[in-house]
Amino acid sequence: MKVKKYIAPSMQEAMKKIRSEMGNDAVILNSKMIYTGGFLGLFSKKKIEVIAAMDPDVPKVKQEHSIITQQVKVKSEDPIRPKQDTLNATSKQITSSDNKPLLDEIIEMKKMIKSISANEKTEFYPEPLQEISSKMTKREVNPDVRGQIMSELLEYWYKVNGQATKEQLKAKENELFIQLLKDIDFSGISYKKKYINVIGPTGVGKTTTLAKLAAECVIQKQKKVAFITTDTYRIAAIDQLKTYAKILNVPLEVCYSIEDFKEAQDKFAMYDYIFIDTAGRNFLDSQYVNDLKKIIDFNDEMETFLVLAATAKSVDMLAVYEQFSVIPINKLIFTKMDETSTRGTLFDVILKTKKGIAYTTHGQNVPDDIEMATREKIVNQILR
Repeated sequence: MKVKKYIAPSMQEAMKKIRSEMGNDAVILNSKMIYTGGFLGLFSKKKIEVIAAMDPDVPKVKQEHSIITQQVKVKSEDPIRPKQDTLNATSKQITSSDNKPLLDEIIEMKKMIKSISANEKTEFYPEPLQEISSKMTKREVNPDVRGQIMSELLEYWYKVNGQATKEQLKAKENELFIQLLKDIDFSGISYKKKYINVIGPTGVGKTTTLAKLAAECVIQKQKKVAFITTDTYRIAAIDQLKTYAKILNVPLEVCYSIEDFKEAQDKFAMYDYIFIDTAGRNFLDSQYVNDLKKIIDFNDEMETFLVLAATAKSVDMLAVYEQFSVIPINKLIFTKMDETSTRGTLFDVILKTKKGIAYTTHGQNVPDDIEMATREKIVNQILR
């Protein structure tokens, strides 16, 4: 078996050398980052050292064992790790050909691959993929998701022999993100239920968002609408909703108890849709959610949206969801999209809660500054 060490500025350049000298049947045995040149440890240059091997005397088997073929797969941040099942398949093929020496080589190679560090950095990606990975990092895309996307992109890169343009890579990246969301429902108000309820922590813009949704219902759908508010903790919140109610020419009822709520339901029985505003309080206080359940009958025909601020940290948004999950939540609404450029946390929340986004908002203007969400729009807002 021919074994050779290659030193190159990048993994892409190393692959070119290996392909040129050994062909597509070569396998990568090991790789690591090294530093060359310099003086007294200063000014040294970072390079990658790759050990590749090929047995010219063995009949060709399927190219599944070659890391520079279309079967390349990676995990997390390790762009040079072949799929384990590919190696297993190769082992079976070698066994069937009774080629014991090469089988031993493959087994040893598998051991070496397992020993390769899982913390490879973006410099091991081809340069166009480095840029994509760096942008995902800046946008705070979850490392697990980023690793999965980069794995698929690297496979695509080798399938097209490194001939993809930046536009093609961006399109592929979008496609992969959208694919991850394929089983999650993205849509606005269904208008199949009479009561439309918004819940969430303080300061996320629930009242303004509710007004935007009601305005669409009144102006565009020409429906008869009423407001109910249970936000009796902030006088300003009631005054704010009264202002919106006056502008839209719709009635408003303030409810302090479940009895008040039922009376308001009876009063608005002839209306098409009732929009319910709830108090924004500390989401860490479980008593708040219990208080809501005492005031609002969530068992009625109600569509509930959890409102979250896109500016919040992923861990906080997930904590909010967990706290409110005792209430049936249909979809999410993300506000303050115009106040942050790092929206990767949204993707993390969607995947972990399995809840789609109904709307995003990007300003205070009513009825404007709100947009119905789709998979394509959300991916574009997160990545671009």
